[in-house]
Amino acid sequence: MSFLKKLFCWIAGAFFLIFVALMGLSFWIKGKLPSTSKVALLKVEGVITTSDDILQRLKKVEEDKSIKALVVRVNSPGGAVGASQEIYEELKKIRTVYKKPVVVSMGNVAASGGYYISLPANVIYAEGGTITGSIGVIIQKWDVEGLANKLGVKLEVVKTGKYKDILNPFRPIRPEEKELLLKLEESVLNQFKQAVVENRKGKLKVDINTIADGRIFSGQQALELGLIDRLGNLQDAINEAAKLAGIKGKPVVVELKRTQPFLKKLLGSELPSLKIFDVQSPYMVYYLMY
Repeated sequence: MSFLKKLFCWIAGAFFLIFVALMGLSFWIKGKLPSTSKVALLKVEGVITTSDDILQRLKKVEEDKSIKALVVRVNSPGGAVGASQEIYEELKKIRTVYKKPVVVSMGNVAASGGYYISLPANVIYAEGGTITGSIGVIIQKWDVEGLANKLGVKLEVVKTGKYKDILNPFRPIRPEEKELLLKLEESVLNQFKQAVVENRKGKLKVDINTIADGRIFSGQQALELGLIDRLGNLQDAINEAAKLAGIKGKPVVVELKRTQPFLKKLLGSELPSLKIFDVQSPYMVYYLMY
Protein backbone atom coordinates (compact mmCIF):
# COMPACT_ATOMS: atom_id res chain seq x y z
CA MET A 1 0.00 0.00 0.00
CA SER A 2 1.40 3.36 -1.00
CA PHE A 3 2.16 6.08 1.53
CA LEU A 4 -0.76 8.23 0.30
CA LYS A 5 -3.23 5.40 0.72
CA LYS A 6 -1.98 4.75 4.27
CA LEU A 7 -2.23 8.46 5.06
CA PHE A 8 -5.78 8.57 3.71
CA CYS A 9 -6.80 5.58 5.84
CA TRP A 10 -5.27 7.14 8.96
CA ILE A 11 -7.02 10.43 8.34
CA ALA A 12 -10.36 8.73 7.59
CA GLY A 13 -10.07 6.60 10.72
CA ALA A 14 -9.21 9.64 12.80
CA PHE A 15 -12.22 11.53 11.46
CA PHE A 16 -14.44 8.54 12.17
CA LEU A 17 -13.22 8.28 15.77
CA ILE A 18 -13.69 12.04 16.25
CA PHE A 19 -17.21 11.77 14.81
CA VAL A 20 -18.12 8.91 17.17
CA ALA A 21 -16.63 10.80 20.13
CA LEU A 22 -18.54 13.97 19.27
CA MET A 23 -21.78 12.03 18.88
CA GLY A 24 -21.27 10.38 22.26
CA LEU A 25 -20.43 13.75 23.82
CA SER A 26 -23.55 15.33 22.35
CA PHE A 27 -25.76 12.59 23.77
CA TRP A 28 -24.07 12.94 27.17
CA ILE A 29 -24.51 16.71 27.19
CA LYS A 30 -28.12 16.37 26.06
CA GLY A 31 -28.81 14.07 28.99
CA LYS A 32 -27.27 16.52 31.42
CA LEU A 33 -28.75 19.74 30.11
CA PRO A 34 -32.41 20.71 30.64
CA SER A 35 -34.74 19.95 27.78
CA THR A 36 -36.80 22.61 26.06
CA SER A 37 -39.96 20.95 27.33
CA LYS A 38 -41.16 22.51 30.57
CA VAL A 39 -42.99 21.41 33.69
CA ALA A 40 -45.03 24.21 35.25
CA LEU A 41 -45.18 24.49 39.05
CA LEU A 42 -48.21 26.11 40.70
CA LYS A 43 -48.23 26.71 44.45
CA VAL A 44 -51.61 26.91 46.21
CA GLU A 45 -50.98 28.11 49.75
CA GLY A 46 -53.20 29.25 52.61
CA VAL A 47 -56.97 29.54 52.79
CA ILE A 48 -58.65 29.61 49.38
CA THR A 49 -60.83 32.74 49.29
CA THR A 50 -60.77 33.48 45.57
CA SER A 51 -59.76 31.68 42.39
CA ASP A 52 -59.07 34.65 40.10
CA ASP A 53 -55.29 34.77 40.49
CA ILE A 54 -54.84 31.00 40.23
CA LEU A 55 -57.05 30.76 37.12
CA GLN A 56 -55.01 33.51 35.51
CA ARG A 57 -51.79 31.59 36.13
CA LEU A 58 -53.30 28.36 34.83
CA LYS A 59 -54.07 30.06 31.51
CA LYS A 60 -50.33 30.07 30.85
CA VAL A 61 -50.29 26.28 31.10
CA GLU A 62 -53.08 26.07 28.57
CA GLU A 63 -51.59 28.57 26.11
CA ASP A 64 -47.85 27.81 26.34
CA LYS A 65 -47.09 24.85 24.08
CA SER A 66 -43.63 24.39 25.62
CA ILE A 67 -45.30 23.51 28.96
CA LYS A 68 -45.94 19.78 28.77
CA ALA A 69 -47.10 19.05 32.33
CA LEU A 70 -48.24 20.73 35.53
CA VAL A 71 -47.30 20.11 39.16
CA VAL A 72 -49.59 21.63 41.78
CA ARG A 73 -48.03 22.08 45.21
CA VAL A 74 -50.94 22.22 47.67
CA ASN A 75 -50.43 23.55 51.18
CA SER A 76 -53.94 24.63 52.11
CA PRO A 77 -56.67 23.73 54.62
CA GLY A 78 -59.27 24.58 51.98
CA GLY A 79 -61.62 27.54 51.78
CA ALA A 80 -64.58 28.87 49.85
CA VAL A 81 -66.57 26.27 47.93
CA GLY A 82 -67.04 28.32 44.76
CA ALA A 83 -63.35 29.19 44.44
CA SER A 84 -62.30 25.58 45.13
CA GLN A 85 -64.68 24.29 42.47
CA GLU A 86 -63.43 26.79 39.88
CA ILE A 87 -59.82 25.71 40.44
CA TYR A 88 -60.90 22.05 40.32
CA GLU A 89 -62.66 22.55 36.97
CA GLU A 90 -59.68 24.35 35.43
CA LEU A 91 -57.24 21.64 36.49
CA LYS A 92 -59.61 19.03 35.11
CA LYS A 93 -59.71 20.92 31.81
CA ILE A 94 -55.89 21.03 31.61
CA ARG A 95 -55.78 17.25 32.01
CA THR A 96 -58.70 16.25 29.77
CA VAL A 97 -59.00 19.01 27.16
CA TYR A 98 -55.40 20.16 26.81
CA LYS A 99 -54.06 16.64 27.43
CA LYS A 100 -51.34 17.78 29.81
CA PRO A 101 -50.56 15.59 32.83
CA VAL A 102 -51.34 17.07 36.24
CA VAL A 103 -49.51 15.85 39.34
CA VAL A 104 -50.24 17.06 42.88
CA SER A 105 -47.69 17.31 45.65
CA MET A 106 -49.26 17.80 49.08
CA GLY A 107 -47.29 19.78 51.65
CA ASN A 108 -48.03 20.03 55.37
CA VAL A 109 -51.77 20.14 54.82
CA ALA A 110 -54.05 19.60 51.83
CA ALA A 111 -57.43 19.14 53.46
CA SER A 112 -61.05 19.83 52.55
CA GLY A 113 -60.91 22.32 49.64
CA GLY A 114 -57.18 21.62 49.44
CA TYR A 115 -58.00 17.97 48.82
CA TYR A 116 -60.88 18.89 46.50
CA ILE A 117 -58.61 20.80 44.09
CA SER A 118 -56.16 17.86 44.12
CA LEU A 119 -58.71 15.39 42.78
CA PRO A 120 -58.28 15.99 38.99
CA ALA A 121 -54.59 15.01 39.14
CA ASN A 122 -53.23 11.98 37.31
CA VAL A 123 -51.16 11.21 40.40
CA ILE A 124 -51.43 12.59 43.96
CA TYR A 125 -48.32 12.57 46.17
CA ALA A 126 -48.22 13.28 49.91
CA GLU A 127 -45.81 12.78 52.76
CA GLY A 128 -46.67 10.23 55.43
CA GLY A 129 -47.40 13.02 57.90
CA THR A 130 -49.37 15.28 55.56
CA ILE A 131 -52.80 16.21 56.91
CA THR A 132 -55.49 15.62 54.30
CA GLY A 133 -59.09 14.46 53.96
CA SER A 134 -61.60 16.59 55.90
CA ILE A 135 -64.32 15.86 53.34
CA GLY A 136 -67.12 18.03 54.61
CA VAL A 137 -68.82 21.43 54.55
CA ILE A 138 -69.01 24.18 57.16
CA ILE A 139 -70.96 27.43 57.48
CA GLN A 140 -69.98 29.89 60.19
CA LYS A 141 -72.14 32.45 61.97
CA TRP A 142 -71.07 34.93 64.61
CA ASP A 143 -73.37 35.38 67.59
CA VAL A 144 -72.74 38.79 69.19
CA GLU A 145 -76.23 39.32 70.64
CA GLY A 146 -74.99 39.18 74.25
CA LEU A 147 -72.16 41.62 73.57
CA ALA A 148 -74.46 43.97 71.66
CA ASN A 149 -76.93 43.99 74.56
CA LYS A 150 -74.17 44.90 77.00
CA LEU A 151 -73.05 47.74 74.77
CA GLY A 152 -76.60 48.90 74.12
CA VAL A 153 -76.28 48.21 70.39
CA LYS A 154 -79.37 47.18 68.45
CA LEU A 155 -79.64 46.22 64.78
CA GLU A 156 -82.79 47.12 62.89
CA VAL A 157 -83.52 44.81 59.95
CA VAL A 158 -85.94 45.39 57.08
CA LYS A 159 -86.17 42.32 54.85
CA THR A 160 -88.28 40.95 52.02
CA GLY A 161 -88.35 37.37 53.28
CA LYS A 162 -88.04 35.58 56.61
CA TYR A 163 -84.76 33.90 55.64
CA LYS A 164 -83.06 36.98 54.21
CA ASP A 165 -81.01 37.61 57.38
CA ILE A 166 -80.42 33.95 58.16
CA LEU A 167 -76.83 34.63 59.26
CA ASN A 168 -77.62 37.77 61.22
CA PRO A 169 -75.02 37.84 64.06
CA PHE A 170 -77.26 39.93 66.32
CA ARG A 171 -79.77 37.13 66.96
CA PRO A 172 -79.71 33.36 67.53
CA ILE A 173 -80.33 31.08 64.57
CA ARG A 174 -83.80 29.52 64.57
CA PRO A 175 -84.34 25.72 64.25
CA GLU A 176 -85.98 25.99 60.82
CA GLU A 177 -83.07 28.15 59.61
CA LYS A 178 -80.56 25.59 60.83
CA GLU A 179 -82.46 22.88 58.97
CA LEU A 180 -82.38 24.98 55.81
CA LEU A 181 -78.62 25.50 56.10
CA LEU A 182 -78.05 21.79 56.72
CA LYS A 183 -79.90 20.99 53.50
CA LEU A 184 -77.68 23.45 51.65
CA GLU A 185 -74.58 21.87 53.18
CA GLU A 186 -75.82 18.41 52.25
CA SER A 187 -76.16 19.50 48.62
CA VAL A 188 -72.64 20.91 48.55
CA LEU A 189 -71.24 17.86 50.38
CA ASN A 190 -72.80 15.56 47.78
CA GLN A 191 -70.92 17.49 45.08
CA PHE A 192 -67.69 16.91 47.01
CA LYS A 193 -68.41 13.19 47.43
CA GLN A 194 -69.27 12.86 43.74
CA ALA A 195 -65.96 14.49 42.79
CA VAL A 196 -64.07 11.99 44.99
CA VAL A 197 -65.92 8.99 43.56
CA GLU A 198 -65.51 10.18 39.98
CA ASN A 199 -61.80 11.03 40.19
CA ARG A 200 -60.74 8.15 42.45
CA LYS A 201 -62.70 5.52 40.53
CA GLY A 202 -60.98 2.17 40.86
CA LYS A 203 -58.62 3.60 43.50
CA LEU A 204 -60.86 4.42 46.46
CA LYS A 205 -60.86 1.41 48.80
CA VAL A 206 -63.79 2.35 51.04
CA ASP A 207 -67.35 3.60 50.67
CA ILE A 208 -67.17 7.40 50.41
CA ASN A 209 -70.02 7.77 52.93
CA THR A 210 -67.91 6.17 55.66
CA ILE A 211 -65.22 8.88 55.47
CA ALA A 212 -67.12 11.98 54.29
CA ASP A 213 -67.80 13.26 57.80
CA GLY A 214 -65.07 15.87 58.10
CA ARG A 215 -62.45 13.59 59.65
CA ILE A 216 -58.81 14.17 58.75
CA PHE A 217 -56.18 11.61 57.74
CA SER A 218 -52.42 11.40 57.64
CA GLY A 219 -50.82 10.88 54.27
CA GLN A 220 -50.14 7.25 55.20
CA GLN A 221 -53.80 6.68 56.11
CA ALA A 222 -54.94 8.44 52.92
CA LEU A 223 -52.74 6.10 50.88
CA GLU A 224 -54.27 3.06 52.57
CA LEU A 225 -57.78 4.40 51.86
CA GLY A 226 -57.02 5.20 48.24
CA LEU A 227 -57.44 8.95 48.65
CA ILE A 228 -53.93 9.53 47.29
CA ASP A 229 -51.62 7.50 45.05
CA ARG A 230 -48.09 7.59 46.47
CA LEU A 231 -45.89 8.87 49.25
CA GLY A 232 -43.22 11.28 48.05
CA ASN A 233 -41.99 14.84 47.97
CA LEU A 234 -42.19 17.72 45.50
CA GLN A 235 -39.23 16.48 43.44
CA ASP A 236 -40.88 13.07 43.10
CA ALA A 237 -43.97 14.83 41.75
CA ILE A 238 -41.90 16.83 39.26
CA ASN A 239 -40.15 13.69 38.05
CA GLU A 240 -43.48 11.90 37.67
CA ALA A 241 -44.97 14.80 35.71
CA ALA A 242 -42.00 14.79 33.34
CA LYS A 243 -42.29 11.03 32.90
CA LEU A 244 -46.03 11.22 32.13
CA ALA A 245 -45.36 13.98 29.59
CA GLY A 246 -42.64 11.94 27.89
CA ILE A 247 -39.93 14.50 28.64
CA LYS A 248 -36.43 13.13 28.09
CA GLY A 249 -33.61 14.43 30.22
CA LYS A 250 -33.92 16.97 33.00
CA PRO A 251 -37.05 19.11 32.57
CA VAL A 252 -37.10 22.88 32.91
CA VAL A 253 -39.34 23.77 35.87
CA VAL A 254 -41.10 27.11 35.61
CA GLU A 255 -42.98 28.40 38.64
CA LEU A 256 -46.25 30.16 37.89
CA LYS A 257 -45.91 33.09 40.25
CA ARG A 258 -48.58 35.48 41.43
CA THR A 259 -48.88 38.65 39.36
CA GLN A 260 -47.70 41.48 41.58
CA PRO A 261 -49.43 44.86 41.59
CA PHE A 262 -47.36 47.73 40.20
CA LEU A 263 -47.11 49.41 43.61
CA LYS A 264 -45.72 46.27 45.22
CA LYS A 265 -43.17 45.89 42.41
CA LEU A 266 -42.18 49.53 42.89
CA LEU A 267 -41.81 49.32 46.68
CA GLY A 268 -40.72 45.69 46.84
CA SER A 269 -42.94 44.80 49.78
CA GLU A 270 -46.49 44.10 50.87
CA LEU A 271 -48.72 46.94 51.99
CA PRO A 272 -50.84 45.47 54.82
CA SER A 273 -52.80 48.69 55.22
CA LEU A 274 -54.22 48.27 51.75
CA LYS A 275 -55.96 45.06 52.82
CA ILE A 276 -58.85 47.18 54.11
CA PHE A 277 -60.03 47.07 50.52
CA ASP A 278 -60.38 43.27 50.67
CA VAL A 279 -64.15 42.76 50.48
CA GLN A 280 -64.20 38.97 50.89
CA SER A 281 -67.34 38.11 52.83
CA PRO A 282 -66.94 36.10 56.07
CA TYR A 283 -70.36 34.56 55.40
CA MET A 284 -69.59 31.83 52.90
CA VAL A 285 -69.97 28.09 52.51
CA TYR A 286 -66.59 26.45 53.06
CA TYR A 287 -64.69 23.29 52.23
CA LEU A 288 -62.43 24.14 55.17
CA MET A 289 -60.58 22.20 57.85
CA TYR A 290 -60.69 23.50 61.42
